[in-house]
Amino acid sequence: MSDALPARRPRIGARGGARVGGPVDRTGPAVRERVAPTEASAVSRRTPARQKATALNRERHQADYGILVIVVALTAVGILMVYSSSAMKSYIANDDTLAIVGPQIGWAALGIVAMAGLMRVDYRYLRFVSMVGLAFAIGALVLVLVLPVTGPVRAISVGGSARWLQIGPLPAVHPAEIAKLAMVVYLAHWFAKRGTRIKGFWSGTIPFLVILAPIVALVFKEPDLGTTMVIALTGVTMFFLAGGRLLHLMIMGIGALIALVAVGLHDYQLTRIRTWLDPWSDPLRTGFHTIQGLLALGLGGLLGAGLGESRLAGGLFLPNASNDYIFAIIGEEFGLIGAGIVILLFVGLAYSGIRVSLSAPDTFGALLAAGITAWLCIQAFINIGVVVALIPVTGITLPFISAGGSSLTISLAAVGILLSISRETVERGTWNDAAADRRGRDGRAYLPGSRRGALASRSTERA
Repeated sequence: MSDALPARRPRIGARGGARVGGPVDRTGPAVRERVAPTEASAVSRRTPARQKATALNRERHQADYGILVIVVALTAVGILMVYSSSAMKSYIANDDTLAIVGPQIGWAALGIVAMAGLMRVDYRYLRFVSMVGLAFAIGALVLVLVLPVTGPVRAISVGGSARWLQIGPLPAVHPAEIAKLAMVVYLAHWFAKRGTRIKGFWSGTIPFLVILAPIVALVFKEPDLGTTMVIALTGVTMFFLAGGRLLHLMIMGIGALIALVAVGLHDYQLTRIRTWLDPWSDPLRTGFHTIQGLLALGLGGLLGAGLGESRLAGGLFLPNASNDYIFAIIGEEFGLIGAGIVILLFVGLAYSGIRVSLSAPDTFGALLAAGITAWLCIQAFINIGVVVALIPVTGITLPFISAGGSSLTISLAAVGILLSISRETVERGTWNDAAADRRGRDGRAYLPGSRRGALASRSTERA
């Protein structure tokens, strides 16, 4: 008798595959033929839970050149208008008509290089440096408040506001501009990682406030109310798009008002609010900026006075003509049509940015594109709203157009990230078609919404 046991014949399972042990398939061939196609179609409709290969290795296509054309056009208009609004003033003060526009051209060149570089880099790498970037930005904001105004590393105060940081011979930078981009990148990463837990009060709203509040408080302390509004509104917009509940947003709004009353506004900020309500109450002092901006727009008429033909000879003097009120110069020299074209360019940027966000390949990219778009468009709306007396004077630049090296360079770099996302967009119907970058049960990104429940499986095949 041999010690070797006879080989056990494998049994056939219900799906026709060889399987050792288990029940014997007693269904007939006809039954199996009816079941197999149904299971195959169900599997084809099911989205894999893990799509790491799909999320990281996608085909890239050309960037959204509509965004590129809009941003380059705005930057070119900005350089032209900065020169037009500052040439004579610079000549009188420094005997150099390029004293203001010269550095602006240099910052624009640096920003275009940054935009071109970031456009070619996979935006997902930003997730690895998001925490470091946010910490660096907060540290720079703290330095602006604690450093003296003299020394090799010093804070620069203008008009009683400490907003710039200068290190040795390097040009002064505005840390709040860095904080905008760092906050958007980190929030996009954090929201994508947090997933549907963002809908919870303790798991989503409170941690979000812990992230946002220090940045808002430090910028408000400078004080810089305009940038504070931009940062706060951008963060809240991203929170809502990530799935934050409307009830929590209302609670945050009430809390912000209570905090504002408790902390109190500065005297000059309260004066600006009163002046906004009635700028003609003190036309030569507190209402001077608002009135001169409106007069400049009115003098422009429909077609404008022409490039370089600002009507300073009639007693009209526009403060901060190359910075906060450059839109008034655009309206004066190019009229209603020119100002309308600038507004349409920002509307086109908003539309293109939303399209990129909706077609982004993952949740991080979608939220990052939405955050960058919201930041730039909210800031443009506030600046233009100040010039047309729609909101109180805040002192904030018009993206890509106003004189300001930090604002221009950081904004162009942010557009480079937006273009990087646009290189991997996929034409899809809704945001929940984006491939997930986290371990979801159905492998899909979370579709934001204040009252939306769990996502159901889609009945059509994925493209």
